[in-house]
Amino acid sequence: MTSLIHQLPATAAARTPENIALKHKSVQHSYSALQEAIQRCANAIVALGLGKQDRVAVFLPKQFETVVGLFGAAAAGCVFVPVNPILKPAQVEHILRDCAVRVLMTSSDRLAGLSEVLTQCSDLRHVVVVDESAANAPAGIELHRFASLVSAGHPTNTHRVIDTDMAAILYTSGSTGKPKGVVLSHRNMVTGAHSVAEYLENRATDKLLAVLPFSFDYGFSQLSTAFHVGARVTLMDHLFARDIVKAVASDSITGLAGVPPLWSQLADLDWSDEARNCLRYITNSGGAMPAATLSKLRTSLPKTAPFLMYGLTEAFRSTYLPPAEIDRRPGSMGKAIPNAEIMVVRPDGTPCAPNEPGELVHRGSLVALGYWNDPAKTAERYKPVPNQDKSLVLTEMAVWSGDTVKMDEDGFLYFVGRRDEMIKTSGYRVSPSEVEEVIFATGLVADAAAIGVTHPTLGQAIVVIVASAPGKPNDATAILDECKRQLPAFMVPTHIEFRESLPRNPNGKYDRPRLALELRELFGATK
Repeated sequence: MTSLIHQLPATAAARTPENIALKHKSVQHSYSALQEAIQRCANAIVALGLGKQDRVAVFLPKQFETVVGLFGAAAAGCVFVPVNPILKPAQVEHILRDCAVRVLMTSSDRLAGLSEVLTQCSDLRHVVVVDESAANAPAGIELHRFASLVSAGHPTNTHRVIDTDMAAILYTSGSTGKPKGVVLSHRNMVTGAHSVAEYLENRATDKLLAVLPFSFDYGFSQLSTAFHVGARVTLMDHLFARDIVKAVASDSITGLAGVPPLWSQLADLDWSDEARNCLRYITNSGGAMPAATLSKLRTSLPKTAPFLMYGLTEAFRSTYLPPAEIDRRPGSMGKAIPNAEIMVVRPDGTPCAPNEPGELVHRGSLVALGYWNDPAKTAERYKPVPNQDKSLVLTEMAVWSGDTVKMDEDGFLYFVGRRDEMIKTSGYRVSPSEVEEVIFATGLVADAAAIGVTHPTLGQAIVVIVASAPGKPNDATAILDECKRQLPAFMVPTHIEFRESLPRNPNGKYDRPRLALELRELFGATK
């Protein structure tokens, strides 16, 4: 029985070695070739001197070496840390320092962009570049070439791990401060792969198109669910939505995962007969898909089953709505996925009555191990399971999501709202303070409050209300230019609005609910 994340491709390789596991551009890799590369990578990582559970970061776009690095780190008995390839050096530095990364896998050009920040990463010992271009590592950090490293004859001496050991750390924004590392065990990730593959009815003949970043648990699951059944994954970093439609047709893709902004773009395109006939299902997570978008997609793809899902990195995936229920239960998040229990509770932990709003609480084997090196934030989100039998001596922990939902008489869930101030845009969670910190550093503003405002394609747009510093002009262009320089594209504000002063609540904090109410119709949406 497969219980470790790196055993998924290994098991598929043993079962169907010649089946295609990965396709990137025009190059295909069989499961046997993938598994051999993963094992060589694992041996090489241990040969570098890494200990059990040491962290290996992969800062690359979607390509063969990215997958090998992630699964190779796990096979070595280490912990892989996927870094979103669109992050800027400051965000990469935070991740590398926060979880004491020992090995960084990247490319020569990305390494050059990190030259100033890597000197601050005191735990980093090795950089592995996946190309042969000229590259230099800072003093004290050893540089390796991926091809040479994995081709060397290292002995098989990987560290032994079990299913409850750490497998990965995925970084996700919190309501305040820098992103937090969610620690996932092998059990979390394998259970997630099994559960999702079960309700999607994945099979070895499926061909999935991976367009989401692997630093996003939803994006990584395209690999794990495919490998679980021995299916094929096409790796793609797209520039335009129409490129995805072309890839679906040319590669006979059967499964496609996306987030609401991407689906909004895809819904407005013409789908060829080849794409319509091969696409068996689509999935949505990272925010609610607008009803108009879903309607367009169902019209364009009449043979394709849409699966609407809800999840959070702290517990991978929580609910899904079967396609057969979409028309009967518009707006529903569905029910719990296999191997999970979803509860709706009051603040005291007692269960809510049908249609009574309460907090979504997730229990089961998908519940992560907490936030890396952050007991305070872990205690806020990971709490005992409500109403646990007091005869059980050991306390089972659940994820208290912070999301308000309600459950109908049939057990179907409906999203109501968020308790915290997180902004959900383009499928990402963004902390207002991360954006505000960059804007304050310009010296141009005295006050700044980032607010999420309902947007027809982004889910929420980032709008920043600012009051200029004394003697400074109202220079939105300068503020946006600095945001673009320091922040990834999804964190750059859509709109900057100047005011004489910002409203505050009795505690002296920015009155964010009032600002959100005032801005609710900015992009033509009122909900």
